Amino acid sequence: MWKNFKLNKFLLLIPLTSLMFCFNSPKNDDEKMQTIMVSVKNTLSYLHYSPKAFNDAYSKDVYKHYFEMIDPAKRYFLQSDMDEFSKHETKLDDYITQGDLTFYKLTIDRLYQRVDEIDKMTQDIFSKPINLEEDESLILEPKLKKTPVNKQDQYNEWKKFIKYNILQEIESMNSKEETQKEKKDSVQKFKLKDTIKLEVLSPQQKLTKATDEVKDLVKETFTRFKKRKKMDWFTVYMNAYTEVFDPHTNYYSPKDKEDFDTQFKGKVIGIGALIQEKKGNLYLGALTIGAPAWKSKQLSEGDKILKVRSKPKEDAVNVVGMLSDEAVRLIRGEKGTPVTLTVQKKDGTIRDVTMIREEVAIEDTFAKSIIVNSPNGKKYGFINLPSFNADFEDEKGRNASDDIKNEIVKLKAQGIEGIVLDLRNNGGGSLTEVGDIMGLFMNAGPYVQVKDGNGKIQTLKNKQETPIWTGPLVIMQNELSASASEILAGAMQDYGRAIIVGSPQSFGKGTVQTFVDLNRFLNTEDDFGSLKLTIQKFYRITGESNQRKGIVSDIQMKDFFTYAEIGERYDEFALAWDKIPSANFQKLNGLDVKTLEKASNERMAKNSNYQLLLESAQWREKLNKEETITLNINKFNELMKQRKAQIEKFKKLSKFDNGLKFAMYPSEIEREKKDEVFKKKSEFWIKNLQKDSYLQEAMNIVADMKFKQ
Repeated sequence: MWKNFKLNKFLLLIPLTSLMFCFNSPKNDDEKMQTIMVSVKNTLSYLHYSPKAFNDAYSKDVYKHYFEMIDPAKRYFLQSDMDEFSKHETKLDDYITQGDLTFYKLTIDRLYQRVDEIDKMTQDIFSKPINLEEDESLILEPKLKKTPVNKQDQYNEWKKFIKYNILQEIESMNSKEETQKEKKDSVQKFKLKDTIKLEVLSPQQKLTKATDEVKDLVKETFTRFKKRKKMDWFTVYMNAYTEVFDPHTNYYSPKDKEDFDTQFKGKVIGIGALIQEKKGNLYLGALTIGAPAWKSKQLSEGDKILKVRSKPKEDAVNVVGMLSDEAVRLIRGEKGTPVTLTVQKKDGTIRDVTMIREEVAIEDTFAKSIIVNSPNGKKYGFINLPSFNADFEDEKGRNASDDIKNEIVKLKAQGIEGIVLDLRNNGGGSLTEVGDIMGLFMNAGPYVQVKDGNGKIQTLKNKQETPIWTGPLVIMQNELSASASEILAGAMQDYGRAIIVGSPQSFGKGTVQTFVDLNRFLNTEDDFGSLKLTIQKFYRITGESNQRKGIVSDIQMKDFFTYAEIGERYDEFALAWDKIPSANFQKLNGLDVKTLEKASNERMAKNSNYQLLLESAQWREKLNKEETITLNINKFNELMKQRKAQIEKFKKLSKFDNGLKFAMYPSEIEREKKDEVFKKKSEFWIKNLQKDSYLQEAMNIVADMKFKQ
């Protein structure tokens, strides 16, 4: 969750303003990186909520975190490399203060050197027969792995890694073959038209095919790696420094910031087409209905992109072999400007297609709702909110609160008797949107307290006095519900306005971030990127921090994430939990939480699908924590056989139907007739909703609620 926070002059302080003229415009990448390093260090020192001392202890933390980021599985560097690098372990604090690139250049140059060597190494491995009969095993847990002692040790480890991938590919073929056999048997049994393609390969054929697939995959991995610019790795290096302050303080290069803004606003200026990368070539993916690519009537999914002309007076750029994100930036641009794609059609013809860039909405970012016809004969509303999106730069831009308001209005017109607001997997967004959304459900009041690094506490209040929905409200959350999601859920829980349903606790992110443009401190017009900086902690109106502990659900239902190490409490650099005095607020007395909880617990205890789901979650997490795996094909096949037997038990989960009937709005039904992409997305969404055991119970709970304001 972050805040539209503009740094005022009084926040800059005298030492920081003195930075304004410390740097001249950099002449090359090295000078640019040096400038960024010092600027990041100073910004962290003066503006972070809880600044750290730049000392040897900090340096050691950065050193450890850095290698966890660039070589987590210990596949690239040798022990001799690590011995050489270790001489710098306590000097990283000095390097960021001085803008010294010694360690960064040493490690990244060595990384590219090792990648070249390993590329040749893997080619040698693939040039020889792969023996899957050997009695070997691969260590899966990075913490248990040791850095390769020498190149032979590294060769052996890569060979094991390749074997593991080949075994997985063979298993994938076996599973697909079994599925096709089952389908074919079913078709023949019921004497239906047989269109099932079944290709039965011998073990040797599978080995050959799997080896070729993995060979291509490894080759493509190294090709992409070598295309990556060294400046991109600098972002990783800087984040090793920032994330030791706290996990949500991050350096963003200019292009990373552009991507963040695009996602946050939910819109992009472009042509409305996905760009897909396949074996070194770029292809058009799905086209957005109504967007420039679709309107051109000359482009289709699967067209190969050869060149992009970003501006009429510039030469077209050959994008063959280019990374997809680089090509995307060529295609994006200012609204109303032309862009030309040279594409090769599936029939081999080559065509230039010129389009005018438009604003294209990323609909998956926005709130959406649907009518739920419950088995009890009543109608309820379901609203899914993926993020607390907001567009601070455009008054007419979309934001989460307006979207939620529109969805509530549509649902009320359908005569619904309760609303379920789904915040599962919602990682947060704009702080201001929380209060505006709260105002849609209840009268004015405080919804969060915010404390800055100086200890100053501010209480933010919703000023809305005309809620548009005062009926039953359930909020769904899980372990991935974070930040703004937790503020809304916590406030509604504290007031007693809604029942919080879901995982035992949410993610536990109780900090506020803002973006600081680094070039604001520099005497230059260049873009040095931005620092997403933790500047405040937020607290519930009761005074309790959300940090680490998250929001505890009123009615708890475990899920797949419950058994995994997900949440702020598992991050060693996360800020601590604490408490401040409570704000003044008036609790509502409309909910009998204990009665609702008792009824729900009784239902879930009898819900065989839920019990099976929990068993499946525990089993899968146990698999994820396995430390080693056999590379002997016979033992591997036996292991897969055991797993399949277990999976067979869980197959009925995929066939579960919660009995809820979903109805789309008349306008959406009309849109489906014209928009095939929208129709497919809607069908997929409803299909998943019908399999949602948690939504089934949320609807039971909202039906049980007798809310009186």
